[in-house]
Amino acid sequence: MQNKFMQAMDFRHACKVFDENKKIPDEDMHFILECARKSPSSFGMEAWKFLVITNEELKAKLRPACWNQVQITSCSHLVIVLAGIESVKIESGEVEKRFARRNMPKESLNMYMDLYAKHLAKTLSSDENIYCWTARQTYIAAANMMSGAAYLGIDSCPIEGFEKEKVEEILELDTKEFQVAILLPFGYRLNPQPEQIRLPFDKVVEFIS
Repeated sequence: MQNKFMQAMDFRHACKVFDENKKIPDEDMHFILECARKSPSSFGMEAWKFLVITNEELKAKLRPACWNQVQITSCSHLVIVLAGIESVKIESGEVEKRFARRNMPKESLNMYMDLYAKHLAKTLSSDENIYCWTARQTYIAAANMMSGAAYLGIDSCPIEGFEKEKVEEILELDTKEFQVAILLPFGYRLNPQPEQIRLPFDKVVEFIS
């Protein structure tokens, strides 16, 4: 299993141009999205949403707001990863609902709610701070999606190069609820993969005992 996973890591690269004639099967795309859904999140809040776009007209409309990157329109599926805003606020009621899924005693639930409020007092003080917190967590889900896709021989390319407000406007998002964190096109490479270049293991890993 280790060899298979490392093969996927060797396969994965930031695909710049996808083969527009190849489409990802529904079951494979579902697997990739399940990798996101099952990802860990801070306090188990799952403050994210995944918009899966296959509509070619919408992809074409989004492309100019994404620095005109060809991946946006050449991919099979464009996943726009949203960071939750409203759902992590205590007053939304969602925080208590998500803690309550554990079927814990009332006193334990109250303890977790109090802990949440105290630890995140500054974070929850503004939508801007909340976005900084929840957007970071979406990268865990994004990484899992890319790894899951690579395991299936499917390519991806994480995209941070976009005009956030324009993308949100095109998608007609209620930014009080969700905001765009990262874009992930998925598909099949058109060109051979370039050599993967990484720093040596000992350069990036230090063991402290």
